[in-house]
Amino acid sequence: MDGGTSVTTPPSVSVAEHALFLDVDGTLLDIADTPDAVAASAELCAVLKRLEPRLSGALALVSGRPIADIDAIFTPLRLAVAGLHGLERRDAAHHIHHARSDGGLDDIKATLQTFVEGHDGALLEDKRVSLALHYRQAPGAEADARELAQSLIAERDDLHMLAGKMVFEIKPIHVDKGVAIDRFMEEPPFAGRIPIFVGDDVTDEDGFSAVNARDGVSIRVGPRTQTNARHRIVNVRSVIEWLANIM
Repeated sequence: MDGGTSVTTPPSVSVAEHALFLDVDGTLLDIADTPDAVAASAELCAVLKRLEPRLSGALALVSGRPIADIDAIFTPLRLAVAGLHGLERRDAAHHIHHARSDGGLDDIKATLQTFVEGHDGALLEDKRVSLALHYRQAPGAEADARELAQSLIAERDDLHMLAGKMVFEIKPIHVDKGVAIDRFMEEPPFAGRIPIFVGDDVTDEDGFSAVNARDGVSIRVGPRTQTNARHRIVNVRSVIEWLANIM
């Protein structure tokens, strides 16, 4: 991973040359106490609605949330989107693609649910093909939650753990946000364009690496930190203002 990026001026965007990939939580939306306590503002939806045709459709959301949740947040928009870190994907033609899932999460889910029941404020989010253990409202449980999540996958070669902002997510190992972006870049209208990816979390680092490999533009949202991103935007508000000014 590269050193902390210090470039805080967002790059200029050519609507004729670039493809734009955007994380959701922490990038377009401020992070809330619980996953369902968020909504996209009318301003944000209007900005994305204007941008999509200007980019000839080369705009996609790339999120750890399921596609159904993303659609609900951004209704009535139906953008190209990679959900569950790329395990499900809707392309620009609105065809749905599901990555292979070997299953085997039932025992892990039962163990995590027992943990949640014993730690007030902890929350288990079942995404069907992945499990997210949130401890934002139980910060004292972080060490125990990390140890448990790591132990549950210690002997599994098909699963790995993503440590996000106050959450540990267990998911299949063969797909990530970088893979999702690469698949978009193989299809119209993204193919042949220069990718830009904006994210805020360690779960976005695979996306930054994929974009860098294509000589694209990687942007981390938030304070200076160790990251593969080569640019930085200070906060969600600044991201929205930057998007609104893309001509």
